[in-house]
Amino acid sequence: MTFTQISAQDMFRAAYENRYTWDKNFPGYTADITYKQDGQVFTGKVQVNSELKAEVFEVDDEEAKQVVNNQLWEIAVHRIRRSFEDTHGANTFKYGATDETGAVEIFIGGKSEGDGYKVRNNEVCLVHRHIHGIVVTVNTSSSHDTGEGYLSHRYDSVYHDPKTGEQKGGRSEFEDEYEKVGDYFILNRRLVRTETEGKQSTQELIFSNIKLENC
Repeated sequence: MTFTQISAQDMFRAAYENRYTWDKNFPGYTADITYKQDGQVFTGKVQVNSELKAEVFEVDDEEAKQVVNNQLWEIAVHRIRRSFEDTHGANTFKYGATDETGAVEIFIGGKSEGDGYKVRNNEVCLVHRHIHGIVVTVNTSSSHDTGEGYLSHRYDSVYHDPKTGEQKGGRSEFEDEYEKVGDYFILNRRLVRTETEGKQSTQELIFSNIKLENC
């Protein structure tokens, strides 16, 4: 079946529902954290509870602690399981072009007017969204197949002003690695390279000794 034989909404729904998420029984987890930034190394402990709230402990540097906390929040928010209707029920969908990789553009109308996505091989491989007065574009080049949905492996992100199109901040490249702990896939390493005005910064977060809560 080609994409011309199914609606843009059905194609997007299938890819949306193919994302890997944690189920309602997810108990939360604890882990040790090693955070490296441009030669500096910080260590501590982290917790993500069953409600997917994140906390960072024993990281003395406040800036490093905030970076780790922000990354944990980013990790957890993408594992929340929400139905397609709850997230996109007020949106409309229409096809755009197909690029050289076979990725199909899908434009959003309705509540999220102006947003757009690309779908390739039943995965959302590009996200273009207006969030809190800024436009974020995330392009995924490779993914992990967990057998229970896909997880992004390598991807990049960039922010733009929605009115002027001016780039805000640098372009970041990500590489994520996961391990299965009990019944759940959990991030154990994230490498981030950000280039801003010709200067590159590297961050690496390594999560070890990952343990599910109440197990």
